[in-house]
Amino acid sequence: MSDPNGFDHLDRLVRVRVAMSENDIDALLLSVGADLPYLTGYEAMPLERLTMAVIRRHGEPVLVVPELEAPRVERKPGVFSVRAWGETEDPLRIVADAMGEARRAAIGEATWSRFLLALQTLRPEVEFETAGPLVASLRVCKDPREIELLRRAGAAADRVVERLRDEPFGGRSERELAQATAAMTVEEGHDSAAFTIVAAGPNGASPHHEAGDRVIEAGDAVIIDFGGRVGSYCSDTTRCFHVGPPTAAYAEAYEVLGIAQQAAVEAVLPGIEAQAIDRAARRVISDAGYGDFFIHRTGHGIGLDLHEEPYIVEGNDLALAEGMTFSIEPGIYIPGEFGMRIEDIVVVGAGGAVRLNRSSRDLAIVE
Repeated sequence: MSDPNGFDHLDRLVRVRVAMSENDIDALLLSVGADLPYLTGYEAMPLERLTMAVIRRHGEPVLVVPELEAPRVERKPGVFSVRAWGETEDPLRIVADAMGEARRAAIGEATWSRFLLALQTLRPEVEFETAGPLVASLRVCKDPREIELLRRAGAAADRVVERLRDEPFGGRSERELAQATAAMTVEEGHDSAAFTIVAAGPNGASPHHEAGDRVIEAGDAVIIDFGGRVGSYCSDTTRCFHVGPPTAAYAEAYEVLGIAQQAAVEAVLPGIEAQAIDRAARRVISDAGYGDFFIHRTGHGIGLDLHEEPYIVEGNDLALAEGMTFSIEPGIYIPGEFGMRIEDIVVVGAGGAVRLNRSSRDLAIVE
């Protein structure tokens, strides 16, 4: 049965059951996190009241949900049934019973620990393991509809970038510019803004800096990293701005960064290990003398989650395949001085990487 976004959840359930059989998993238990909506179309609210789907190899899955949340559930006969529980019932006992004769169960990585600990007490004979790799094997390659939503999200982010290039920066605080960027994110076509990082001057040397009250001044380098959601699929883009002309040191580093990002994009091919993309970017930056200042992985997968498989990092020998989507975002961070990062989302195509972000990667000189 298809949902309004065009996803066939029944087909996804069939495929996850094949994966369960291949991995000798009797029951799959999913609560909060993206795996549940991926397989059922329903996203659990992160409450102290338990919501959990119980998927066994055979029979219709059951969605155990608080009675007061049940009206939010779109009924999908043939995909899953709904078991609403009242305030005086024990939902964990309901889940434990719904697992039937299961001996091995995979549980969602985002499930609260108190729920897992209680299930282990109720079903001590069951061997529990993480469901992350099992469901990631389905989610890691996006279908055409997913890629279209990611493309729309990327295009919306590009429009924000082009607007930012014409914005005044000087005299505004990081927080003010972050708020304006978040508003643009929605105005340009996202359903919601997911996050916004604005880091000015030496704050840019902290990749996950939280926008604060620092007022942006002439001579500041500014990193803006932001993203939103379109149909639950994410965008994530980083661009660099400079208030007035940059110093020679900054301009030199930025040129190296652009070459590194392009080298990583050009390294993408089906069959290439994920770590090879990290190596391509890191080699350029290290050869230019900035290796100690590139302090994070080159990228992360993106989809329903902002960060998901595949991770573009040394040690990940996963072979890239068509339909995988991930960021390529090398950075250079000089403590006490500045930081810089260029980030695009790409999808692996038959002939290499296809950028889902098309906005200019040139350094934007702003007022």
